[in-house]
Amino acid sequence: MCSFSSEKTPYHPLVLALQPPCPSKRHHHLRLSLHKRRRAQVEERRRKKMILKKEMKMRNLKLYMKNQSIIEENEKLRKQALLLHKENETLLFELQNKFSQQSNIKTK
Repeated sequence: MCSFSSEKTPYHPLVLALQPPCPSKRHHHLRLSLHKRRRAQVEERRRKKMILKKEMKMRNLKLYMKNQSIIEENEKLRKQALLLHKENETLLFELQNKFSQQSNIKTK
């Protein structure tokens, strides 16, 4: 008989019936193994979360680097487009001057 107090319990049937049952060694072993399994599951979930966080950080870093290179390329193309636009305006201005000079010569 298992007793939770240090005193001996009387063997009266009422006392025995009201006394909480003593967990068996098997029950204690099952509780420990369940506890260990739960703890292992929690640790596994925690480990997977950490791996996912690291993967997400790497993905974010790669996307950030790719975005930066796209921004740099965009700036280069914008500068090149601006230079081509200025060159186009200059050539158009020269062409208009040339036509206006030719029309002035023909009218004289």
